[in-house]
Amino acid sequence: MATALSIALDVHFTGNLSDTKRPIIFKSPLRQHPTRRFTILCSSSKSPQEASPNLIEPYQKNPSLSEQLKPLSTTTLSNPTKDQTQLMSKPKSTWVNPTKPKRSVLSLQRQKRSSYSYNPQVRELRRFAQKLNDCDEAAFLATLEEIPHPPTRENALLILNCLKPWQKTRLFLNWIKTENLFPLETIFYNVTMKSLRFGRQFQLMEDLAHEMISNEIELDNITYSTIITCAKKCNDFDKAVEWFERMYKTGLMPDEVTYSAILDVYAKLGSVEEALNLYERARASGWIPDHATFSILARMFGASGDYDGINYVLQEMKSVGVQPNLVVYNTLLEAMGKVGKPGLARSLFNEMVESGLTPDEKTLTALVKIYGKARWARDALELWEQMRSNRWPVDLILYNTLLNMCADLALEEESERLFEDMKSLEYCSPDSWSYTAMLNIYGSGGKVDKAVKLFEEMSELGVELNVMGCTCLIQCLGKTKRIDDLVRVFAASVERGVKPDDRLCGCLLSVVSLCEENGDVDKILTCLNQANPKLFSVVKLVIEEKTSFETLRDEFKSILGETAVEARRPFCNCLIDICRSKKLHERAHELLYLGTLYGLYPSLHSKTVDEWCMDVRSLSVGAAQTALEEWMGTLSKIVQRKEALPELFSAQTGTGTHKFSQGLANSFASHAKKLDAPFRQSEEKLGFFVATREDIMSWVQSRLESPAVAA
Repeated sequence: MATALSIALDVHFTGNLSDTKRPIIFKSPLRQHPTRRFTILCSSSKSPQEASPNLIEPYQKNPSLSEQLKPLSTTTLSNPTKDQTQLMSKPKSTWVNPTKPKRSVLSLQRQKRSSYSYNPQVRELRRFAQKLNDCDEAAFLATLEEIPHPPTRENALLILNCLKPWQKTRLFLNWIKTENLFPLETIFYNVTMKSLRFGRQFQLMEDLAHEMISNEIELDNITYSTIITCAKKCNDFDKAVEWFERMYKTGLMPDEVTYSAILDVYAKLGSVEEALNLYERARASGWIPDHATFSILARMFGASGDYDGINYVLQEMKSVGVQPNLVVYNTLLEAMGKVGKPGLARSLFNEMVESGLTPDEKTLTALVKIYGKARWARDALELWEQMRSNRWPVDLILYNTLLNMCADLALEEESERLFEDMKSLEYCSPDSWSYTAMLNIYGSGGKVDKAVKLFEEMSELGVELNVMGCTCLIQCLGKTKRIDDLVRVFAASVERGVKPDDRLCGCLLSVVSLCEENGDVDKILTCLNQANPKLFSVVKLVIEEKTSFETLRDEFKSILGETAVEARRPFCNCLIDICRSKKLHERAHELLYLGTLYGLYPSLHSKTVDEWCMDVRSLSVGAAQTALEEWMGTLSKIVQRKEALPELFSAQTGTGTHKFSQGLANSFASHAKKLDAPFRQSEEKLGFFVATREDIMSWVQSRLESPAVAA
């Protein structure tokens, strides 16, 4: 009598965990897959044959479930009996493994590849394709007549793949269509489109896509991906989004390349919300982002100054298990600099070094810019020493960035050491921007002799002088009243090809306001006439007392329209300073009014219920004095009209964080004392002058009672 036996088999199954809540132990993106064990119970009326100990090879790498069960069915399990026939005839149940993630929806609909077969004609056809590459476009069609073998589908596709210039690829595709040798498939268009993408010919590619649609040729995943990436390369972002949306409507799912490309498009368009929605949708579909994706997201959040977004990128990388590479770290550091987080940037840099990565020139340049912007001089110099001791790679851009940082922080000795280091290195010899940084340092510090010596050294070495260096040197010479040297430098600079810009013209205007002798003024105005004749005419109108306000207004408006936005307010400041140096105080008030009228001083006055404030930090010394006079006159009229006043009045001058910054505090305090205005320096806020309502009212009353003021 047959005895039913129950057999328990332990089968080890290796699967990929999809539980994202499991703690990440390894930082590597390659996670170890845990082993799962389950038991299969089966009954048999016969004694089973003795199972072989090597049913499944113990070192087989990730065998599939069917491979594991196949030897069991042939060796251990017996043929079904009559009693089991009914059970075995039932429909098979669907196996669901809870430890294995669901199938990704990224099933790419690409063209089918034919099975490989050896073609003895390949070598000869490739030589013919090279001949087509070398011939002129005019001789292309004639050369096609020499094709060594009949242009079958396989032969034509091989030649199309071997053609390099996009013009030849397009001509060959048109020839195939003209000959009508066989029906064109998607793959022929895809190969041609990739060649057009290399040549950045988006319009021709789009024409091919519309041709495919008209001829009912299927556009697959590769087709759309090529169109989208080409539009991105051509900076036609709207077209990239248009074709991406069309791709979704057809039911095709993007691949990794397409996702990264369209994310970059959204980032460059500043469409942060659309980019995040796409990222979340792609992640939900099973897509695993790579380093390029995280670089795109970090750059996007950095451009918008979104620190929370940058932190989101860091958290996403940890959750996915992607360890940042050097490119990602560089992008994150640049983003940290834009959101103004020097401390976090330093921590991120230390984390990168501790992970074993060696920073490159871009890494160090980004960090130096961050330290310079935050005015972290000590950290920047420590980084420089660390660079030298570790022999990290440096380039000319990095050295120039360090020099500019020293110029911004007035680190003269450190900049001189850097400059000498550059001279000793063949691959980092100082260029025009290096000399400009040094001219800026010497000019700001008033080291006119060193600046002139450096200018002469540039002439001897043949280093090109740019307009920025010329401006720094002229400003330095103007402050030290070396007008003749200034004129000589200006003439030499123009002869060497320097084209004066608005900043240089503004520098000449500021020197005019500093000149005390008419002869010096005429010399500077001669230079200004050569640099900007129309601005010279406006200056002549300003200092001419007979000029009417209407004429001044029209000419001033005209010159502003031809001036760069960032130079308009400096022009107005300098013109006001010139008026005050010429004792033309009424004309200075007219210019301040025009500057306010045309939006050059948008934040000059602010009012709340409790406080009225005047912010003169964007004004020159003469303009700030004029603004104080204007404000006190307005307050006097308000008091006389018995209108409501706030409890506190304040004037913000700033303190000047730069070592060489003159600031406005001293000049403002001196002028307030001259006017007997009741403003005093605040003990609670640096760079603020304050007065109470009672102080203002008492000052107005004393002026009304004073006969001298009344007269």
